[in-house]
Amino acid sequence: MPALQRNELADLNVFLLICRRKSFRLAALELGVTTSAISHTLRSLEARLGVRLLNRTSRAVVPTDAGAAFLRHLETGFAQIELALNDLHLYRESPSGRLRLNIPRDAGQLLFRPILARFMATYPELSLEITVDNNLVDIIGSGYDAGIRYGASVPKDMIAMPLTPKLRWIVVASPDYLRDTPPLQHPDDLRNHRCIRMRLGNGTLYKWPLAQGKVAYEVDVPGTLTLNESDMIIDAVAGGYGLGYCPERYVQAQLASGQLVRVLTDWCSEDEPLVMYYPDRRQLHPGLRRLIEMIRAETMR
Repeated sequence: MPALQRNELADLNVFLLICRRKSFRLAALELGVTTSAISHTLRSLEARLGVRLLNRTSRAVVPTDAGAAFLRHLETGFAQIELALNDLHLYRESPSGRLRLNIPRDAGQLLFRPILARFMATYPELSLEITVDNNLVDIIGSGYDAGIRYGASVPKDMIAMPLTPKLRWIVVASPDYLRDTPPLQHPDDLRNHRCIRMRLGNGTLYKWPLAQGKVAYEVDVPGTLTLNESDMIIDAVAGGYGLGYCPERYVQAQLASGQLVRVLTDWCSEDEPLVMYYPDRRQLHPGLRRLIEMIRAETMR
């Protein structure tokens, strides 16, 4: 059997990527080329093989029967190539290649701010791309190697690696705000205060869970300000607007300096940790393994 030429292997990868993304545009975006270049490559491949591989309409890209059978064999072959390359990476002193991550803004602040510059300096041959997105995305369909989310929101068919201990969520305020406001002793007292409401990535408004021992409440707090980013919430709290609800770890510096104070000190909630999640594969990308190790060394202290 004659050996494949380099351009033939690249063309097969283009066909595989189009099928995975179900879009010429998304495949072109991932490869960093134009859509017309992708279309030309596919037409040339079909011409050389003498078989139509894809049915293309304005709304969908669907493999033909021949294309679907061909795709199954290619997926097996490219998966074996990927495993072989990953095995070779294990023998390298420093990981290389490209690593793409999708993370929420909270993870950027809590996990990456302390270690990102050090990580990149430690592994200079690794190309790291991070997309900050509070919405839960299909990491496989969107071309990411892994994602970070709060544990409960991770799809069940993914491997999830905790990056932090369970996170304690607390209610905070500025000293200025508390000066002329009603007392706060019980979660019901929140209804008499200005609270900064939080909208989650799935579009729902977050109810503040607060517990003391076995007694637990979930408070639909009042408020005319609704935000979907922790930094903006903390800034509004520090500016004296009202009460905020956030992970204690997120505001450690402000609590230590006295810029913020904790209220309802007997009430809090322990929630899921931030986790790195990725598809179930035999070999984990070496760069991702090193990144997980560095983050955990920082957050689990």
